[in-house]
Amino acid sequence: MTNSSFLTSLLGSMPRSKKLLTAKRKLNRGNLNLSSYHQILDEETKYVVNLQEHNDIDIVTNGELNRDNYVSFIAERLEGVTMMSMADMFDYIEDKQGFEQILEILDVPAISIKNAICTGKVKYNKPLVADEMIELKKLTDKKIKATLPGPYLITRSMWLPALSKQYYDSKDSLGEDIIKVLKEEIDSLAKIGIDVIQFDEPVLTEVVFSEGKTRSFMCAALSEKKDPTEELKFATKLIKSVIDYTKDKGILVSLHVCRGNWSRDESILLTGPYTPLLPLFEETLPNILTLEFSTPRAGEISSLFSSDLIRENCILGLGVMNPRTDEIESLEEIISRVKEVMKFIPKERIWLNPDCGFATFANRPVSTMDVIDKKLARLNEAKNSLRNLYE
Repeated sequence: MTNSSFLTSLLGSMPRSKKLLTAKRKLNRGNLNLSSYHQILDEETKYVVNLQEHNDIDIVTNGELNRDNYVSFIAERLEGVTMMSMADMFDYIEDKQGFEQILEILDVPAISIKNAICTGKVKYNKPLVADEMIELKKLTDKKIKATLPGPYLITRSMWLPALSKQYYDSKDSLGEDIIKVLKEEIDSLAKIGIDVIQFDEPVLTEVVFSEGKTRSFMCAALSEKKDPTEELKFATKLIKSVIDYTKDKGILVSLHVCRGNWSRDESILLTGPYTPLLPLFEETLPNILTLEFSTPRAGEISSLFSSDLIRENCILGLGVMNPRTDEIESLEEIISRVKEVMKFIPKERIWLNPDCGFATFANRPVSTMDVIDKKLARLNEAKNSLRNLYE
């Protein structure tokens, strides 16, 4: 990777095939052995990697094909955590009406989305994604990125007071153990020689944009009423801890924030500029801010760069593609968006990527492989055009 301008990368998740989803269900029921399941998983991961290489994506991800969604997969990897469906959680939720409204907005049956809930003392049992990254390195010579749920997302989504308070007196003390878990995982990733670690923190936008209304992410704890100022303070402490630790290991660290990726209906997703999150961005100061910017819902780019600290220190992973639409973004609109960013930062600190993953939930992809292939081809075309323009 000799050219460092306009590097391309994906956010993580890719659609799982019916074959893989069926195999996972059979595995969970004891009707398929682990070796047979991994054979199918490896074949499909290789396909995802080849798709990225064919479109000259610079920093490769594994598609998160073994995960049921972007956070709850950790239930299989940690002690003290239980996978629960929304229906399972209902009896333990204080604000049942608010929780039902969340399900209405998500437009899914209460049994179809599952969440990892703290039901004991949380400890690192086995790697969260390090084992996946070992396999990914076998499939490509390109730089690779590990995608992980961030510490605030994990803590908040796992905290169900009626159950979790039996083991932790507060979400703060749970957060301390989550930090320990993530530091162990970062150590494992460092040994592998990972190039980039991305921490996903989508719930941050729920805190600042939901205005006290029903939350729409699939977190049990988000039915709890909470003060945005206190939540951001709590989130900042957790996120800064893992970002600083990752930097100390010499690994590039990315913070990804979006406004929801569960529906193709843009009207029900969150809207607002990044302005309320600037203090958190400044305090945590990741190497890379990977942000949604392909739709008007993200606000003006200038709002992000009103911060001198961000403008002078961060790479922007610029969201230039909407993963929730079949429309292939035009070359002209991508270049136009990049030119806008170049008013604030140099080309070496601009990366190009979709706004979010293409299949945040295994059973609810927002795109197809055919559309994704076309979008990645356009992403590569934009990279090459920009390099020809500015080099």
